[in-house]
Parts: sequence; C-alpha cells; structure tokens
Amino acid sequence: MPRAPVTAVTIATLEVRGQTLLLLPEKAVFLPESDTLLVADAYIGKARSPGQLGAPAPAGTADEALATLTGLVRRLDVKRVVFLGDFLHAMRWPGSAALATLTRWRELHSAVELTLVRAAHGDRVGDPPVALDIQAFDEPLMHRGLALCHHPRPIDGAYVLGGHLHPCVSIGGRAHDWQRLPCFWFAERVGVLPAFGTFTGMQAIRVRRGERAFAAAADRVFELLPKPHRR
Repeated sequence: MPRAPVTAVTIATLEVRGQTLLLLPEKAVFLPESDTLLVADAYIGKARSPGQLGAPAPAGTADEALATLTGLVRRLDVKRVVFLGDFLHAMRWPGSAALATLTRWRELHSAVELTLVRAAHGDRVGDPPVALDIQAFDEPLMHRGLALCHHPRPIDGAYVLGGHLHPCVSIGGRAHDWQRLPCFWFAERVGVLPAFGTFTGMQAIRVRRGERAFAAAADRVFELLPKPHRR
C-alpha cells in the first residue's frame, strides 16, 4: 500500500545556550543534538466538553494527541520525549479508555525514553502508572545548559524552558479578521512552550522589547515582530 503524502511544514530555529531548538507547528520543541522532543501541557485524555471534566475522557481525545506524537517520533527519529508537566488530564483512571489507549501507544513505542518533569510541590501520587515506564523528576531537570520545568521562572546558571501558561497571540488578516494562534515565547532567561494538548485554553501575551514570539499555525511556525512603541 502506498504511503500517504507528507504535508510539508515550515519550522523555526533558535539557538539557546549552545543548543539548537527546532520549533514545530505541532507545538513542540525538538533538540537535534540529543534527539529529544519537548512537550508541554499535553493533557492526554482531556475531554472537549467542560462537563466531562473529572470523568474518564473518551479515547478519541487521547488518540488525537498520541497520533501527533507518533508522527513527530517517526519523522524526527526521536529517542527521548520530555513532558514539561501536565502530562495526563486525570491520573487515576483505572480501566479508562484513554489510559488503555495510552498503554497501547507505549507498547508500540517502547524504545523511546519517556520523562515527566513534575511541577514544583507537585503531587507525586499523580505520577503516571508504572506500566507506562515513564521516569518522573521534580523540576528543574537539567539538560545541557537548559533547565526543563513546568513553571517558567528564572533559574540561575541556566536557560529555562517551561509550559503552564499556554501562550497565544492574535493575528489579523486583511479583512480585519483575527485568529488566535498558540505561540512559543522567549525572554532573556525563560522560554515558554505552547500547550501541546488540544482543549487547554490559551493566554494572550504581548511581545515586549528583547523578547521573541513564534506563532504555531497548522503547517508552519513564523516569528512575530514586536510592535513599535508609540511616542
């Protein structure tokens, strides 16, 4: 059977602390020097409807996120995935469809090392089930001059990459139509990844002087220029 055509995507490249960061439209960061994929706020299994919060989410919500993750692992030959907090939407789902879907996915990708960075003062009871073979560490997790965290706050001696904020920007078109796009947001000492999960909500940011923001559209990542200051 012939393979389905691969849609071309445009990524953005950034150098931080001697590390190359590839910013991907799938709202993740790839570190090619270590074949490591960074994913923030995946919320695997989060339901579409607010009324479903607290109930076992349908497997379809996990399927979508895991299918995206599979595509990245295969396309980039990822050896390690680091989840920057908020990996599962609910940790205690014995027998849930979403957890069963995740377990099957893990079995198919057993060669990939999975790591979870816990939020500071996080609930260790909420660690993923042992059967998923995911190593969990308290933040920060140091990685080649980078401090991998959930909460994005400065740490001496390292550049912080985190999530938690779900940043986005508003993009205007010629017909005065606006759309909100998730974005990567980089300040002098801290960078924030967009939420990988689909139904997470977003927080609008304003790009200030000295900061850089990259919007993530469906098939490309592009940099936004700060607006000039009015006199």
